[in-house]
Amino acid sequence: MSAKSTSRDIRTANRYEVLRQIIARSPTSRQELAATTGLSLATVATLVGELLDLGMLTEVGFEDSAGGRPRGLIAVNPSGGALIGVDIAETYVRVELFDLALGMLARAGEELEPGGKRPEQVAAHVAAAVGTVVSRAGVGSDRVLGVGVSVPGQVDRDRGICVYAANWDWHDVPLLELLARHIVHPLYLDNPLRACTIAELWFGAARGRGDAVVVNLGTGVGAGLALGGGLHRGVSNSAGEWGHTTLVLDGRPCHCGNRGCVETYVGAPGIMTNLRELSPHSPLLHPEDQTATIEALAHGVTAGDPVALEVLRTTARYLGAGIADLVNLLNPEVVVLSSWVAAALGAPLLNEVRAAVGRHALSRPFAVTEIVLSPVQTDPVCLGAATFALEGALGSPRRGHVKTVGRPATPRSRTAQSS
Repeated sequence: MSAKSTSRDIRTANRYEVLRQIIARSPTSRQELAATTGLSLATVATLVGELLDLGMLTEVGFEDSAGGRPRGLIAVNPSGGALIGVDIAETYVRVELFDLALGMLARAGEELEPGGKRPEQVAAHVAAAVGTVVSRAGVGSDRVLGVGVSVPGQVDRDRGICVYAANWDWHDVPLLELLARHIVHPLYLDNPLRACTIAELWFGAARGRGDAVVVNLGTGVGAGLALGGGLHRGVSNSAGEWGHTTLVLDGRPCHCGNRGCVETYVGAPGIMTNLRELSPHSPLLHPEDQTATIEALAHGVTAGDPVALEVLRTTARYLGAGIADLVNLLNPEVVVLSSWVAAALGAPLLNEVRAAVGRHALSRPFAVTEIVLSPVQTDPVCLGAATFALEGALGSPRRGHVKTVGRPATPRSRTAQSS
C-alpha cells in the first residue's frame, strides 16, 4: 500500500469515527469529539469542516464554556443524504432506507421461496425492494449515498463476492456485479455478523463496551465479535463462524460438510429438528416453514405448552453450552442475542440460556458477562448494513461519484473502531 493510499484510508477512517460519534452524541462540540475520538482538536476541526462542506453536518448554535468562549455545536444533517441497508437472509430479503442520522424512513421485504434462491433471483428481489423503499421514502436518486448489502456466509468485500454461503451452496458468486445490473446506487458488501455487531456498537447493547459478542440466531448462526472496542474481522474477514464449530462429535450433518456444528442444533432448522425428535407429529411443526414453526413454538411457550417448553429448554441447553465456550474464550462484557429467532423466542429463551451458560462457563468470566436480547428496534442487519454505505460514502472523493465495487480500504487503526 502506498503512502498516498494509506493517508487517504486513515482520513476515511477518521471521518467515519467522527461522524459516528456525532450521530451518537448529536449535538456535540469539536472539543467533545476530540476527547471521545482521541484525535487532536485541529484534526477534528478539519474533518468537521469537510463534513460541513459535504452537507452531512450542520451548525446548531453554541454552548457555554466555563471560563472561555462559547463552544460551537454541530449535529448530523438528516437530510444530507440517504443510506440503504439490505438484509439478505436464507428465507427473505429486507431493505430499509435511513436518513443520514440513521433514522429509518421506509422499509420493504421480499420472501424467498425454496426454489428461488439462485443468485440472479436473489438479486432481482433485492433490486425490487430497493426500488420500493426509495419510492416510499420519496427520496431522489441523487440523495442515496449508497446501498450496504449483507449476505450470509463468507464474503470478499473488496471484490464484492459471496465466497461461500453454505445453506445455498453458493461459491464465488459475484453478487455486487449482479446487483449493479439493476441498482444504480453505489454498493458495498459484508455479512450479517459484521452488520449486527456494528448495530449493537452504535445503538444497542454493545454501545460503550470494550469487548462484546453478538450471537446471530436465524436460519444460520454466527457470532459477531467486538474486541478492544473495535470490530474483529480476522485475516480473511471470516471471523465469527462460530455456528460451524463442533458442538456434538459425529452429530447432525451440516450444510458446510461437517457434523455436529452449533448451527445444526440452534439455528431455525436445528430447532425444528429438536421439535421433530421430541414430537414428530406435533401441530407446532410446519415442515416447510421455519418462520411459522418458530412463531408456533413462541406462542406455545407463552401458553405453557409442555412440548414447546421442552423444545425451548433443549435448544437453550445447546445454545448455552456454545455460548459458554465464547465466554471462556473471549471473556466479553456482554453477549447479545440477535436476529429473528432470538426476537421471536424472546425472554423465555434468554432466561434458559443464562442458566445454561452458568452451568457450563467458568465462574470468573461468567460473573462479569451480561447476557441480553438485542434492544435494537429496527432490523439490526439492515441498520448495520447501512453503515457499510456510510463508510463508502465517506471514502469517496466527491459525493455522488462513489464507484460501485467493493468497499474502501480500512486501516487497522484505533480510529477505525467499527468500520
